[in-house]
Amino acid sequence: MEKVKITPIQLFVLYVLFEHGSALVISLGTDAKQDAWLSILIGMLGGLFLYYIYYRLYQFYPGKPLTSYAQEIIGSFFGKLVAFLYILYFLYLSSRVLRDFGELLSTFAYPNSPLFIINTIMILAIMYAVHKGIEVLARTGELLFAFLYFLAITGFLLVIISGLIDLNQLKPILEEGIVRILDVAFKQTVYVPFGEMIAFTMILPYLNTPSKAKIVGFSAIILSGINLALTMAVNIAVNGINLVSRSTFPLLTTIQRIEVASFLERLDVFFMLAVIIGGFFKISVFFYVGLIGTADLFKLKNHKKLVFPIGLIILILSMSIASSFAEHMKEGLVIVPIYLHIPFQVIIPIMLLMVAFLKHFIQNKKKHNISG
Repeated sequence: MEKVKITPIQLFVLYVLFEHGSALVISLGTDAKQDAWLSILIGMLGGLFLYYIYYRLYQFYPGKPLTSYAQEIIGSFFGKLVAFLYILYFLYLSSRVLRDFGELLSTFAYPNSPLFIINTIMILAIMYAVHKGIEVLARTGELLFAFLYFLAITGFLLVIISGLIDLNQLKPILEEGIVRILDVAFKQTVYVPFGEMIAFTMILPYLNTPSKAKIVGFSAIILSGINLALTMAVNIAVNGINLVSRSTFPLLTTIQRIEVASFLERLDVFFMLAVIIGGFFKISVFFYVGLIGTADLFKLKNHKKLVFPIGLIILILSMSIASSFAEHMKEGLVIVPIYLHIPFQVIIPIMLLMVAFLKHFIQNKKKHNISG
């Protein structure tokens, strides 16, 4: 691991930028129809629970990443196996998010440019940032965080001024009952984006004030959840749930409808800047934790030598994981949550925490008996 430290504010900024990431782009929770915003808020509550599990593991092993303490908890062989699987998981998610934003840019901004070229340019910029290290990435986040919120607030005010919001589009609330919302929350919104905070089990050891890890994480998840729920509510109030559920990029559809005084319109650049910032940090975090996890598992002293080969793997994987964007989205919403997110975000961390708790309980009891 790098011999650097980041502040609680820098960690908070990384959390929020990471959480927004691709969640701003996709139709999050729209299977709950006009109650999508409610499913996001319930997913946020589930995300708080999952983060508490990750935080408790961090408390037991404050100076070590997940790939290290997994070996201490369940032994060298199985611990290394789990660490290796998590590395693959992080790199796979990095490639998925890269594909998300490559498709977005290809569809909206560069329709005549090959997807491979767009993804290559993006991954090269990310490789440069990751090579500079987590401290540089965190400081960059501080600079862009305020700019992102300026764009968000300005865009929200312009939507209101344009008179596009129709609150009737959000009715009836709970049309299909709470069960439908819970079903969507625990199949989708808990895991994307909130459960993806599992990546920060690799970054928490860099925090210079470990006692702040809990409040920083909870605050970032709550803020992100409210922002994402509000964004989806605005999308539905402007476009209606039928259009939002059919739209590939619902936030883009909303922003394209802004028109103020017949001259302030086509503000697509607002959308592009916001999502590219979020996407950059989300891909970078997954890339970085996969990188340091690989270096930690194979005991490599200089992880920077791995930046290029791992970046190449992510690029190739982003092109090969699906033959089309429709197939890519279906995999992300149906297959990945069940076969990847639930095991890696929920089952394995809970099992690790239970074993770690038992081991520490037994150790403390032995110490007490000896001292007694």
